[in-house]
Formats: sequence, C-alpha cells, structure tokens
Amino acid sequence: MTAPRLKDRRILIVDDDEDILASIDLALRTEGATTHTVTDGTTAVTASHAGFDAVVLDMMLPGRSGFLVLEKLKDRDRPPVVVMITANQGKRHMAYAKDLGVDAYLVKPVPLTRLIDTIAELLENPPEKEPAPPPENED
Repeated sequence: MTAPRLKDRRILIVDDDEDILASIDLALRTEGATTHTVTDGTTAVTASHAGFDAVVLDMMLPGRSGFLVLEKLKDRDRPPVVVMITANQGKRHMAYAKDLGVDAYLVKPVPLTRLIDTIAELLENPPEKEPAPPPENED
C-alpha cells in the first residue's frame, strides 16, 4: 500500500454543490489531507486566512465568484496552490483564470484521481512565481 500523497497538507475546498463538495472532501481526506469545506465565495476568502497549502475552487459561487476569490488568494505574500474546477468550457474564462494566477484549470466532471494527481503534482513541484516587473522610471 502506498503512502497517502497529501499527508499533512491543508486543503480548502470551495463548491456550492454539496454532492461535489462531499466527494472531493472524502477523496482528499483518503489521500491524507486535512480539509475544510465552504459553499460560497465570501466564506472562502474569510476561511482562507487560516492558511492552506491548496484550494480547490469552483468558478460559479454564490456571494463572490471564484474569480474574485482567486484574485484575493493570489494577492497574498504566500499564496496557496489553486486548482479551479468548473463546468464552463469557455476559453475566455480559462484565459482570465490564468491571468489571475490559477495553477490548474479543470473542467467538470473532473475524475477525482485526476484532481488528486493535479494537486499532488503542484504541491510537490510548485509553479515558479514570476518576478515582479521592475518599477518604471518616473524621470
């Protein structure tokens, strides 16, 4: 038997569909993660202050959209890995999420093994953070 891949990792799961939330929660806990679940964007931003290694984030949420949550998460000094999951297959939404710094963008229905593989890979090999551009000269 292999060791749990997400042992000692703290993961916030944000989805307004209780069935999806419960499925993801069970799958991540089975892999050793400590999880916290919320069902709306506003609560997600508040809960995220507790410090998580990763966030599984639905795009369409009540209270505050996944994009607004993503923006808040990635604006932190030490942002978590963020995997956005959505039923929206639009390329513009994916491009916008990438512009905001999403680490992975998966279209529902997402096989739980793929979600776990994605999170584990991102946590093992964090994406390089792009350096901030130099300040412009204001001569």
